[in-house]
Amino acid sequence: MRILVIEDNRDILANVLDYLQLKGYTVDCAQDGLSGLHLAVSEHYDLIVLDIMLPGIDGYQLCQRLRDDAQRDTPIIMLTARDQLEDRLTGLNSGADDYLVKPFALSELVARIEAILRRSQGGGAKHKLQVADLSYDLDTLQVSRQGRALKLNPVGLKLLEVLMRKSPAVVRRAVLEEALWGEELPDSDSLRSHVHQLRQVIDKPFAQPLLHTMHGLGYCLAERSDDL
Repeated sequence: MRILVIEDNRDILANVLDYLQLKGYTVDCAQDGLSGLHLAVSEHYDLIVLDIMLPGIDGYQLCQRLRDDAQRDTPIIMLTARDQLEDRLTGLNSGADDYLVKPFALSELVARIEAILRRSQGGGAKHKLQVADLSYDLDTLQVSRQGRALKLNPVGLKLLEVLMRKSPAVVRRAVLEEALWGEELPDSDSLRSHVHQLRQVIDKPFAQPLLHTMHGLGYCLAERSDDL
């Protein structure tokens, strides 16, 4: 699981980073709002831990831009020293999934992360991905386009999920390879082969291509390449 931590306090950031890595998570970090927003939009994360008081843009603005402008549904836990009900409501209304008040126990943060990830992956969160006329039901693992059922192998399903979650953003090759194989990367042509197979299934029988190769960058799933 890959987590993005956006926190400007270096001590808190270091403690959270070390603890999450000890728990087996892959962690990226940012210390200001704009850098955090860039990472959140350009990379694939399973969850974001977001401080509210940040330089550049604050956590409320970042969360809202991520939800409204970038159309990202990545789960978000907000961190803040503010414990007033109004502050909690502002955070939740801006799109946060949970709210943790400083100072907090690292074990509580991990417990909340695990609870949100369980909900988002296995019970009750968004279980259907949609890009143009292509849909993927995460509960039944059924993929369809224009109402026509499509068959994909497990690697193809995982590849499609990552691309659909990131759509219409470009997903770098390294991000896709890590999502599919972790640190045990196969030969250099494996990703290309799986992308080719995916394209044969979701694009070839249809007039409008959705899967685009961005040379030197990676791949994206979008209705038109000029939407990027």
